[in-house]
Amino acid sequence: MFHTIETVVALPGYKLSVLFRSGERKVYDVGALMERREEFLPLRLTRGLFEQAEVAGGGYGVCWNDEIDLSCNELYANGKAADEAEGAT
Repeated sequence: MFHTIETVVALPGYKLSVLFRSGERKVYDVGALMERREEFLPLRLTRGLFEQAEVAGGGYGVCWNDEIDLSCNELYANGKAADEAEGAT
C-alpha cells in the first residue's frame, strides 16, 4: 500500500512536514538521514536546496532534483506524527 502525499513543507532543522492524502500529517527528520546517507548532504551544503522540496510523481515521493528524493512509504513509515514531533521540540 502506498501512502501518497498531498503536500510537503520544508521546516527549519532539515525537517519535512508531510500531509498524506489520508489526512495524516507526519514530520520527517532529513537531518538524521544526512548523517547516515552521503547522497543527502547536498541538501545541507547547497544554499536553498532543502527548501525546494516538492511532491513528486503523483504523490509517490518528495524530490529536490533528479538525484535526491524520498519515497512516500519511507516518509510515512519513519516520520513522526505531527503532534508527537511538536511535543519533542
